[in-house]
Amino acid sequence: MADPASYRPQTGEIPTNPGVYRFRDPHGRVIYVGKAKNLRSRLNSYFANPAGLLPKTYAMVHTASNVEWTVVGSELESLQLEYTWIKEFKPRFNVMFRDDKSYPYLAVSLGEKFPRVQVLRGERRKGTRYFGPYTAGAIRDTMDTLLRVFPVRSCSAGVLKRAEASGRPCLLGYIDKCAAPCVGRISAEDHRALAEDFCTFMGGEAKPFVTRLEKDMAAAVAELDYERAARIRDDIVALKKVFERNAVVLAEGTDADVFALHEDELEAAVQVFHVRGGRIRGQRGWVVEKVEDTTTPDLVEHLLQQVYGEEVGLQGRLPREVLVPVEPSNDAELAQWLSGLRGARVDIRVPRRGDKATLLSTVRDNAEHALKLHKSRRAGDLTMRSQALQELQEALELPVALLRIECFDISHVQGTNVVGSMVVVEDGLPKKSDYRKFSVTGAAATDDTAAMHDVLTRRFRNYLQEQAVQADAARQPGHQAMLTAAADAAVAGPPSAAADNLRADTTTPAPRAKFAYPPNLVVVDGGKPQVNAAARALAELGIDDVYVVGLAKRLEEVWLPDSDFPVILPRASAGLYLLQRIRDEAHRFAISFHRQKRGKAMTVSALDGVPGLGDSKRKALLAEFGSVKSIRAATAEELTGAKGIGPSLAAAIVRHFSDDANTATVPAINMTTGEVLET
Repeated sequence: MADPASYRPQTGEIPTNPGVYRFRDPHGRVIYVGKAKNLRSRLNSYFANPAGLLPKTYAMVHTASNVEWTVVGSELESLQLEYTWIKEFKPRFNVMFRDDKSYPYLAVSLGEKFPRVQVLRGERRKGTRYFGPYTAGAIRDTMDTLLRVFPVRSCSAGVLKRAEASGRPCLLGYIDKCAAPCVGRISAEDHRALAEDFCTFMGGEAKPFVTRLEKDMAAAVAELDYERAARIRDDIVALKKVFERNAVVLAEGTDADVFALHEDELEAAVQVFHVRGGRIRGQRGWVVEKVEDTTTPDLVEHLLQQVYGEEVGLQGRLPREVLVPVEPSNDAELAQWLSGLRGARVDIRVPRRGDKATLLSTVRDNAEHALKLHKSRRAGDLTMRSQALQELQEALELPVALLRIECFDISHVQGTNVVGSMVVVEDGLPKKSDYRKFSVTGAAATDDTAAMHDVLTRRFRNYLQEQAVQADAARQPGHQAMLTAAADAAVAGPPSAAADNLRADTTTPAPRAKFAYPPNLVVVDGGKPQVNAAARALAELGIDDVYVVGLAKRLEEVWLPDSDFPVILPRASAGLYLLQRIRDEAHRFAISFHRQKRGKAMTVSALDGVPGLGDSKRKALLAEFGSVKSIRAATAEELTGAKGIGPSLAAAIVRHFSDDANTATVPAINMTTGEVLET
């Protein structure tokens, strides 16, 4: 039996979206299919303490050798896809849905005098409209919900005849889930109109009905009839839930292969869903390396050639449609070639709207998750990390091993709120405790090169200062003797005076060394100008044992200081992939800090200009006086009543508001929404 720990995915690799998961045995056969509202939470439960698992679950996870998942848009979609794949793969550990029943549909018998809503399976009947399919449990809930809003007859013919004969409606008529045409509460014409409204809603036109109910709810509120308003509100929620789009079940005649891509500069993740008879019968996914200067249309063309060119005997099995994210190069010739393989016409097209466009979006989401998973697992592989560091060292002709790499990036919007970021990689893995953020102001914020020079200067100036502090501490009298005595005492066992003294000294924590460990390599996000600015900053500080390179984003070129030509690493190089990953992480870290700083800058206050008045004291003032207007009218003595406000700060606040330049200052306003924050 397999050990579940051998194939357990990392928690961070599993998305939190709704989806369907499949466990496979060592032969690749699907042995279990399940659905989840949150894939991460559900899958983690399978790898918990084995003693807490049910016997069937214990046997399943120990029989499996792999687990994979597919992301969908909603819980309803996961229900449908689970149903389809249990029917398709017949997994040995699944019990539900393994019978020979067909899909249940919601049907409206418009051919009868009083149209009836019912659940039907099997062959279609004349004069009946069908909606679905649904899973067995979901269809009953859907029908029950819709009858609250559209009380169409749902009873059998026998019940209808008895009600007409007795003049009394059935139970559904008494609880208002049927309009009771059998006893004349509604005319046959009005009941048919109600059934047609039901069909219109199920056909996709839900907005008019929801809008009408919202108006009715507003009218009920205006009349203070809150009970009726609450009932209408519940009806609106129910209709919206029923009308959730289902992107994994299409019309029965739909035969298509749906392709989607998610790409970066080096690689692209490909996903394809095989739809036959309106159901997703299969899914494939893989990652390809991109050739330099390959456009997305070219990539789609090569992809279709590869997928359909390698298969034989496609006649009758190739779908009518091939749905792609962008039109491929030479699409007319490709369509003609595929039509020849199929023996009938094949259309290649890009869906713009409707169910097929929604399904394409779902396939694209899966491609995005697949690329993230590929990169995560590649970055965590020890062999790949060692190979990347070695390739990078050899390509850059560096004499030292790259034990620590630091990458710097600058982020701003048109020169405002300029910030810098520093991310650290040790032995090929991120060391987030050493990440640092820099605010860039003054002349350094004029352009990217000046900002890069400023950030590198501050980082390595701090490094030199901490080195000097450590050197001074090491030269203190008795420092080395105390360390030696403590070491001897630890070896000997019994406590000594020297060890006691050392313990007394260590009760006061030493300041944390922020920049004491220098990198072997500095990577900057940018080309030749940014690299030269970084190298100049190091040269001005007298640091000559740290090497600098830059990674230009457009062509992924590696630039060295004072070099007229870049270093071109192979597209499939593990070293280039490592540089790209570090650069992207620095970019992400810089953008997050920039957004945080920009968000704070968008809120201005009349109290911002008071020297010595920070956020906490400003909040204390507003809590005490209630508004900026009251603070402006208060005296210095009254201001000292607020928490943290002393006489000198109170006097500064009075001077601030008495200054003619500040009398026109507006209250605190969020510059994005216009919301008044202080009144």
